[in-house]
Amino acid sequence: MLLRLAASAVAGGVLVAGIALPIVGGGSMGVKAAVEEVDLRPVDLVEPPLSEVSTIEDAQGRVIGRFWDRYREVVTFDQIADIMKVAVVSIEDNRFYQHGAIDIEGTIRALVTNLGSSKTAQGGSSITQQYVKQVLFNSAENDAEKSAATEATYARKLKELRYAMGVEEKYTKDQILEKYLNIAYFGASANGIEAAAKRFFGVKASQLTLSQAATLAGAVQDPNATDPEEGRKQQALLLKRRNIVLDRMAELGKITPEQAKQAKAAKLGYKGVELPGGCESSRYGYFCVYVRHEILNNPDFGKTRKQRLKVLNNGGLTIRTTLNRRMQAAADRAIRKRVRPSDNPVAAQALVEPGTGAIRAMAASKRYGDDKGEINYNLVADSDHGGLTGFQAGSTFKTFTLIAALKKGMKLNDGLAAGAGYRAPGYASFKNCQGKNVGDPSHVVTNDEGSPGWKSLKTGTWASVNTFFMELQQRVGLCETVTTAKSLGIHRSDGKDLEEFTTFTLGTNEMDPVTVAAAYAAIGARGKFCEPTAITRITLQDGKTRSYQPKCGQALDPGVADATAEVLSGVFTQGTMRGVGGIGRDAAGKTGTTDGYASAWFAGFTPDLASAVSIGDPRGSQENKLTGVTIGGVPYGSVQGASIPGPIWKETMIGALRGVKARRFTPVDAARFGGCSQNCRSVPKSSGDTDQGDDAGPVLDGDTADTGMG
Repeated sequence: MLLRLAASAVAGGVLVAGIALPIVGGGSMGVKAAVEEVDLRPVDLVEPPLSEVSTIEDAQGRVIGRFWDRYREVVTFDQIADIMKVAVVSIEDNRFYQHGAIDIEGTIRALVTNLGSSKTAQGGSSITQQYVKQVLFNSAENDAEKSAATEATYARKLKELRYAMGVEEKYTKDQILEKYLNIAYFGASANGIEAAAKRFFGVKASQLTLSQAATLAGAVQDPNATDPEEGRKQQALLLKRRNIVLDRMAELGKITPEQAKQAKAAKLGYKGVELPGGCESSRYGYFCVYVRHEILNNPDFGKTRKQRLKVLNNGGLTIRTTLNRRMQAAADRAIRKRVRPSDNPVAAQALVEPGTGAIRAMAASKRYGDDKGEINYNLVADSDHGGLTGFQAGSTFKTFTLIAALKKGMKLNDGLAAGAGYRAPGYASFKNCQGKNVGDPSHVVTNDEGSPGWKSLKTGTWASVNTFFMELQQRVGLCETVTTAKSLGIHRSDGKDLEEFTTFTLGTNEMDPVTVAAAYAAIGARGKFCEPTAITRITLQDGKTRSYQPKCGQALDPGVADATAEVLSGVFTQGTMRGVGGIGRDAAGKTGTTDGYASAWFAGFTPDLASAVSIGDPRGSQENKLTGVTIGGVPYGSVQGASIPGPIWKETMIGALRGVKARRFTPVDAARFGGCSQNCRSVPKSSGDTDQGDDAGPVLDGDTADTGMG
């Protein structure tokens, strides 16, 4: 039996409520604290930014991916259908626009009921109080704080009231309603009205109909009990709640009885639209993963990885990237044409812009994801960007020995004799960058293809003769070759130190396409190396913008880079790619095939774009060699750099550069690099020979020899 209830109005910021508690029989029930006088003053509520979806955009500003813990898209008041505002006010707080900071009637009614009960607190909260409760819950850092934000206590209710008064002093009613609709949870993983409208009905919040608005208004009371994703029982409860809302709207005169009847006759209409999020759902999964790790590795977004992840998943970032959809499409087409998703070997490719390091595309033959037939790590990048070990880069590394030779002053027609096999003369013949002797006189490197004999820098590179490059690396120095590679950004995909063995020039280190493409891009930029970059701008939740500029430096003398491009240009006309051909504009590159055909590569560049393509078996390239395999429906006795990677590179570059005005390589400095100054061949040129006295044997990819590991 309730003896007495009295409450005054808010006066001077103090609410004095005289409450005579209900008489409760049974001593075991106890009596909650009696309060004769309550002092309520407005308290400012700390309102952290709402957790909001972060979006990734391509270079043109189109969305390509999303990250989130709680899916929410914040919208403004005018982006919410009026009928939605009417529906939620009707059912949750119909006097919202009439009462002051607190709905005295509803609040006291709930307080009296709760004070006489040992169970959970009754509702009766105004929309403002509900907003406060949501803010406190969403701000909670742990389960204890979340429990405190929802506990059924008199103290918690009073705390809400104080905060509610502060909120009402700070904002207009429309602003409070906007905030409430953006923070409210509707079920089915949808936070906020925009996410709910899309998730439930596949429309924007501004497009909601009467029936749809009533459904969402009904869901906020107990979103877990009416979650339509949970099954038919919950959907039936949601339908019942919708109809209650419609009846209430009609009762209040917000809609006519006929409108309520028609809306109630409609089916629930829940569509369960998949909420976009995660790189698995992106068409550009590998690029998305790269961007994700760029944020997680960047201390600008938090001191720890955990903090940075929270910012990414909840911070409402808008991340503008370097992705070019046209170039990406060209890479996807070229790979699809030659390697199927069902094939065990996987082709991967990265496109990087010379002079900026901008990653324009990242593609692979298998889709990124966790489903069957997909790959759940980044095939195109290193371990810092979601990748694993990568594949041995093969003879694409011979380019770094070539560069080291040019840096030492060798001319294009300088050469040396390459035997059928190579054995280090002694342990001291090769020294790593720590000065340690790493020569291995017991190991023999051979040429499975190509002919031995005298080779120049040009013809030795065109034929990709292993023994020639072992001799050349011995001459210019292992450390000099390693240092050159490092200056161009070369590092192992697994994050370990580069292995500095005698066979370094033969590409025994595991690489990823982004790293190799960026190194070759530097040659195309006349020696200017730029760190690979995927992000150009990030707009924060508060509208502030951070721009990211290329990080570049002159790694090579421009003349050395020009001479390197001159040599590598011949790979298309007289070297290992002559059977594939060029792309109709200045281009240069190098094939790569590793020991026993474990993997194959092609890396090349123009002044405008560079690309690297790899193929190998992610189940284990050494255990699953590219011999006697069928790839893309075509049987291969063995896969070399010019078999699959080369054609993929060619077709990609033609498509990616379509419409881009062709630029020429800078001509080689003939006075500096022309002719021959040492180890010159004096024998007259054979028919068809393009080098000074070089033999005219067949030009084949000779980089398939036993490379060993030093």
